[in-house]
Amino acid sequence: MRTRASLGTGPLADLSPAESARLMAVMREAALSRGRLPLPARPVIGQSWDRMLRLGLDPERGSAPRLLGIEELERRRQQTRLADVLPTLHSGLLEAAEAAGHIMIITDGDGRVLWIDGHRGVRRHADGIALIEGAHWAEDVAGTSGIGTALAVRAPVRVHSAEHFVRAFHTWSCAAAPVLDPRDGRLLGIVDISGPAASAHPTVLSLVTATARWAEGELRLAHSRELDRLRAVAAPVLARIRGKAVAVDPHGWIAGVTGVTPRDHRLLLPKSAACGPVWLPALGTCAVEPLPGGHLLRVLGSGADETGELYGPEGTGRVVLDVRRPHEWSLTFSGSSGTWTHQLSARHAELLLVLAASPGGRTAAQLADDLFGDPTRTVTVRAAMSRLRRSFGAVLAHPPYRIADQLRVDVRRPDRLQDLLPFSAAPGVARLRCAG
Repeated sequence: MRTRASLGTGPLADLSPAESARLMAVMREAALSRGRLPLPARPVIGQSWDRMLRLGLDPERGSAPRLLGIEELERRRQQTRLADVLPTLHSGLLEAAEAAGHIMIITDGDGRVLWIDGHRGVRRHADGIALIEGAHWAEDVAGTSGIGTALAVRAPVRVHSAEHFVRAFHTWSCAAAPVLDPRDGRLLGIVDISGPAASAHPTVLSLVTATARWAEGELRLAHSRELDRLRAVAAPVLARIRGKAVAVDPHGWIAGVTGVTPRDHRLLLPKSAACGPVWLPALGTCAVEPLPGGHLLRVLGSGADETGELYGPEGTGRVVLDVRRPHEWSLTFSGSSGTWTHQLSARHAELLLVLAASPGGRTAAQLADDLFGDPTRTVTVRAAMSRLRRSFGAVLAHPPYRIADQLRVDVRRPDRLQDLLPFSAAPGVARLRCAG
């Protein structure tokens, strides 16, 4: 599965824009009628078309536009971290967009358009397809598009002419890339360049992708400065503590330790780390105390032993794997020492879903077959499971790889199994979509 690689090339790349547009229109009509395509669509496009057909989206107009009110639009602009990197995004994209007769678009993680700038004439044409500030451009509203499909697959995407599911957008070409929060991997939004298909150039996707990565670098640097400030505050506090303690920022990044050596640079925290006892996968039961810019975690010495296995008065707990949404997934643990919820990456969502469906566990070869259709890719699987255990140590057990025997597991799936992790091409996930 590709989550960050460019998805902008394919068998149509060597054709002229006019030739590729005509052929894509034929391919789209064949896909709508479930007929035989003259050429296979690019996987990212074909999979998006399938999602739209299952959704029943109108291929002529899409869904009716749902605009944000002025106050809500302004609230989202003020709250998004993308506001901190607007100068970077503008300097990387706006001049190029205007020179090409295109526009630059920035959305939030829901696909709501927050800012549009660029060629004045193209902006007037964009008004006609509701490509305006406050509009909703997720796939379930606008169909296959740079913004919506980049949101769905969390990867850079170019959608050209009739690759758009909705016919009204066939005169457009767009290239989009996601911007992720380096603190927790959360999808902050999409940066996009869109314009007339006749004047579009495939290399614009590389520019958009590079600018998105540049913005992420700026956010990473800002986070590093925040951690430095927390370290200065935490150092004298930790020096006075006898026992085990860890200073973390609100996202779990470690700023200082005493008496303990965590396996990773980041700990999983509850969504709301209130003062009092809480159970953490990497440390066990901890008392949470406030620090300026973060939390102090005092390890109380119960909840998990050195091997990461759960123990305590009850010796049981409950995990809820929530994969109901198309591009937002979480794992929640509840036990006698408290409850925490953590957002999952795409790969971790796949792994945990497969493990939840296999109470007896899976070997490395079986997981390799589940994820890649290739049982020989055990090295890749072991590396992925090692990263997963660093985040969820006490929740997992091996060998074989499985969710710990002491835990009750609930999986919250979408209403239609066909919509289960729609981004995923893993054979194990595909089998679960067909089950029941």
